[in-house]
Amino acid sequence: MAEKTNAPEIRFEGFTDPWEQRKLGEFGSVAMCKRIYKEQTSEQGDVPFFKIGTFGTDPDAFISNELFDYFKRTYPYPTPGTLLISAAGSIGRVVEYQGEKAYFQDSNIVWLEHDRRLNDTFLKPLYSQIEWGLEGSTIKRLYNKDLLSAEVTIPGSGEQKEIGRFFAKLDDLIALHQRKYDKLCTVKKSMLDKMFPKPGETEPEIRFEGFTDPWEQRKLGDITSSYSGGTPQANNPDYYNGSIPFIRSAEINADKTELYLTEKGLAESSAALVDAGCILYALYGATSGEAGISRINGAINQAILAICPYAGFDSGFLASWLRREKDAIVATYLQGGQGNLSGAIVKDLKVPVPGLPEQKAIGDCLSKLDSLITLHQRKLNLLKNTKKSLLDKMFV
Repeated sequence: MAEKTNAPEIRFEGFTDPWEQRKLGEFGSVAMCKRIYKEQTSEQGDVPFFKIGTFGTDPDAFISNELFDYFKRTYPYPTPGTLLISAAGSIGRVVEYQGEKAYFQDSNIVWLEHDRRLNDTFLKPLYSQIEWGLEGSTIKRLYNKDLLSAEVTIPGSGEQKEIGRFFAKLDDLIALHQRKYDKLCTVKKSMLDKMFPKPGETEPEIRFEGFTDPWEQRKLGDITSSYSGGTPQANNPDYYNGSIPFIRSAEINADKTELYLTEKGLAESSAALVDAGCILYALYGATSGEAGISRINGAINQAILAICPYAGFDSGFLASWLRREKDAIVATYLQGGQGNLSGAIVKDLKVPVPGLPEQKAIGDCLSKLDSLITLHQRKLNLLKNTKKSLLDKMFV
């Protein structure tokens, strides 16, 4: 194969040699664990066994220590740091084997047994840049020859190590923020469960100090006013590209919108204005049952119910309760995920409510937690986008 020399847009200082184009097969061969049969597995056991669908998550089954030790001694088995590749399902998904006791499905989970010319830490980001040649009709899969014939462009070993270490640190930082984000989401779920009364009870498990009065059941329609909007004619250019944000159900928590209406579009349609701070409730589609508090002044369509609390009732508290009850509402009124919610259904929902000071305390607490979650989500997205950009610029 004719060699092609090149270099990435961004390089570490001191490296100037051109990168070389090679095929992965020049560095080694494909390996996989010996096949495990169903009768050799059990629902409980000593060593987790991962099939392609559970690869990198929870084990599909277990095998005995005796079988694991025998297979590990006798047949190919990854060493710590080996990059395991999914050859079916989510093609090309990579999980680093950490050295824990585990066994992996043959032919669907494979790895490259390579020589010292390839550094494992460099190989991990390199894999993410490869466009695998996939074969198959109904079920796509990565065959051994696809892996071995994949063309890559690589630097010398020293530059490989620098690049590998850099992306390993970036991955660690992403993983740290992911853990923080996941922990905050878990804390929020727990607080939502404990700061509202359970069915049949008159007060929650956890309360702020100084609040002791029982909660009351009220219909949402008795303590709020509500309305929906509409959509201006889509093919009328006079109605769009104006200055009025047009909030759709996927944007109920967003600070900007994809579409903007003109004054004429608003006046000549049933689109309805909402103010920042208004509760927005998604009635239709994939976001049915989601609740948010508008961050902008804008207009809504028929897929959103604007909910405005009367005096004595707090928007943050009611929005938090609606978020808590989303799964129960969807399960009750949207059979199999089909159909739409309606203003009448939402108004008839029975809400447990304490006095206004306690409502505000709960709403403020959960609002601050939401802001913290949003902050970590933004940091996480920024890091992931930074990694994507650097992968494009630090590889050929």
